[in-house]
Amino acid sequence: MGSRANQNSMAIVEASRKVFPGGVNSPVRAFSGVGGTPVVFEKGAGKTLSDVDGNSYIDFCASWGPLILGYSHPSVVSAVQKQAESALTFGAPSANELVLAEKVMEWVPQLEMMRFVSSGTEATMSAIRTARAATGRNKIVKFVGCYHGHADCLLVDAGSGLATLGQPSSAGVTEGAVVDTITVPYNDVAAVEAVFEKWGQDIALVAVEPMAANMGLVLPQEGYLKFLREITLQQGALLLFDEVMTGFRVAQGGAAEAFGVVPDLWAFGKIIGGGLPAAAYGGRREIMEHVSPLGSAYQAGTLSGNPLAMAAGLATLEEMERCGAFEKLEQTGQALDHLVADQLAMQMEQGQLSYVRKASFFCFFFGTGKHPQNFAEVSQGDFPLFAKVYHAWLDAGVYMGPSGYEVGFLNTLHEKADLEKLVGVVADVVRPK
Repeated sequence: MGSRANQNSMAIVEASRKVFPGGVNSPVRAFSGVGGTPVVFEKGAGKTLSDVDGNSYIDFCASWGPLILGYSHPSVVSAVQKQAESALTFGAPSANELVLAEKVMEWVPQLEMMRFVSSGTEATMSAIRTARAATGRNKIVKFVGCYHGHADCLLVDAGSGLATLGQPSSAGVTEGAVVDTITVPYNDVAAVEAVFEKWGQDIALVAVEPMAANMGLVLPQEGYLKFLREITLQQGALLLFDEVMTGFRVAQGGAAEAFGVVPDLWAFGKIIGGGLPAAAYGGRREIMEHVSPLGSAYQAGTLSGNPLAMAAGLATLEEMERCGAFEKLEQTGQALDHLVADQLAMQMEQGQLSYVRKASFFCFFFGTGKHPQNFAEVSQGDFPLFAKVYHAWLDAGVYMGPSGYEVGFLNTLHEKADLEKLVGVVADVVRPK
């Protein structure tokens, strides 16, 4: 669809379709949302990706968030190499698990007990099971457009009312699997109040992305997270912050620090593994003591606490401390804000797009001049225009996630020239010809 050479990517994708559903191992990689052929990569170094056709890209995808230090950071690579010389896995306790957990708890001091798993899906699924065990209740509340992994009970479409029991959103998920999942619009106080009025005595958990980052970047309205905290406390339910994306990206102490709200449970992923598969869930001690072998909420994993992932995660957090990552990222973010204001002000005033940034997350919404507040508003955007911008980004050597429902990520290596290229493409495409 563009001017880049992509013959090798095309050949690999075509061969992959014979062995992988859609030729990919995760659906968004198939480019269904933007059209064209997925890019097949072979190397990442710092802020730059290289594909199998010899094209280079400034990366703003960060492997969907984990690579806050960029690709192949020397400290992270060295830590993984050193661990690999000792063992790739034990399936038994190792010291690295404890050291990384202590670092995480140092950063998030309200976290009293935790357990490592291997994916964000496992983390949220296990946190939900733990909440049900701790409360003796069955139902959970989630928000339309917030993604918490692909466990059956979380693959739910909204019903027809303001606050309804959901219906399966995926083939292979039974109605019984989602019968206890209630869906409500994000940023809607009345919907949550209605839910608790109807089902409050059986709600175990409210699960929320404190910054919704799987429907573009939708920020919580002022006081919304505090409202969720207050109503769950009043009703005897637990509050889960799904920080698979925001954890160690929005602030050192996560959303609890950024928004001044402390949940009962957390799910972490992505950065916690430094680019290798790792995640964690945890919370207050009296809740986590319901997890086996202390309690009756069973959860296990052969590769949980994998020593390679523990080494990569620890090296990432320690390097972030050494380099002052959050200060760097905020400076870069403010530079991006200024560029957008300078180059896209007219287009935003005319309603062609809007722009949102918080910490190291950013997003362009096309076809709307205001910031969407929920999934329904996001879905009214101009996705064909996003696809046009997306392929212009690729042709200019900029890589973003291939979906208008995804966000962009800053890393500690991005410079002004990288931001200028990113914003300049948007300006060129949306500027009246």
